Amino acid sequence: MIRGTTRLLGVIGYPVKHSLSPVMHNAAIAHLGVDYVYLPFPIQPESLETAIAGFQAIDLVGFSITIPHKQAIIPLLSEITPIAQAVGAVNTVWRTETGWKGTNTDVAGFVAPLASLNQDWTQARAVILGNGGAARAVVAGCLQLGFAEIQVVGRNWQKLQAFQASWGAQILQIHPWENLAQLLPDASLFVNTTPIGMHPHIADSPVELAVLQNLPKGAIAYDLIYTPKPTRFLQQAAQCGATPIDGLEMLVQQGAEALQLWLGQPVPVEVMRQSLIEVLGDKLSA
Repeated sequence: MIRGTTRLLGVIGYPVKHSLSPVMHNAAIAHLGVDYVYLPFPIQPESLETAIAGFQAIDLVGFSITIPHKQAIIPLLSEITPIAQAVGAVNTVWRTETGWKGTNTDVAGFVAPLASLNQDWTQARAVILGNGGAARAVVAGCLQLGFAEIQVVGRNWQKLQAFQASWGAQILQIHPWENLAQLLPDASLFVNTTPIGMHPHIADSPVELAVLQNLPKGAIAYDLIYTPKPTRFLQQAAQCGATPIDGLEMLVQQGAEALQLWLGQPVPVEVMRQSLIEVLGDKLSA
C-alpha cells in the first residue's frame, strides 16, 4: 500500500520498460513490510542531469542504473566507491549528507555464487569471453577472488588492447578469439559475457562444442545470460563435465546487494529469486 509516508526507490534507463528490477525489489519490499516502493523511470540521455536534480528535490532514497547511463551518471555524483572506479561504471546510487554516492553491485552479484563454493582461486585461471561493460565487472570480481590468471578473449584486437590498457597490462592478458581452445585446458573458470545465446536466439552458443571439450572436467562454466535457463553454452559445457552457473543468480544477488544498502537491513534473497522465476516463466525454458 502506497501512503503519504512511502519512500521512493527506482531504476533509471532508456528504455527501462524491460527491466526486471521492479519485480524483484517490490517483491522483497512487500515481504519485509517496509514503507517503500520501487519504480521505473525512463530517462533519456539528454535529460539525465535534470532527472538527478529532480530526484534530489523529491527526496528519492536511491536508484539503480541501467543502459545507457552507467558511465554518464558518474560526473553527477559526489563520490563513487573504489569498485565502481575500477569497473568504470555505476549501477547503484544512494543519498548521503554530501550528495549522491555510487557503487557497482554487478561485481558482488557475479562473485556471490563463486564465493559460496569456498574454493581457493589463488592458483586458478579465469578465461573471459568478451570485453564490454559486463566483462569489466567480471574482471573486477576475479581480482576480488584472487585469481592467479585472468585471460580475456575478444574479436576486435583494438578494443581488446584498450580494455587491457584500462586495467594495467600486468593484471590481465588478452587473446584473439581463435586462441580460445589453447586457453581452456588450464581454466578453472570460463565466463561468457557476450549476449550470444540469449532468448530468443536460444540455439546459438558463443563457443563450438569441439572447443568446449578442451575445458577440464569440474571447471566452472558461467554464463551471464539468464534466459533461457540453461543456455546452449551451459548445456554443452555440462555435457563436457563442467559445473554450470547461469546469470539469474547474478541478477538476483546484485539486486539484493543494492536493496540491502538502501534499506540498511537484510533482504529476502529467495523471495527476489522466486519473483523473477515466476515472471520470466517460459523464457527460462530452453
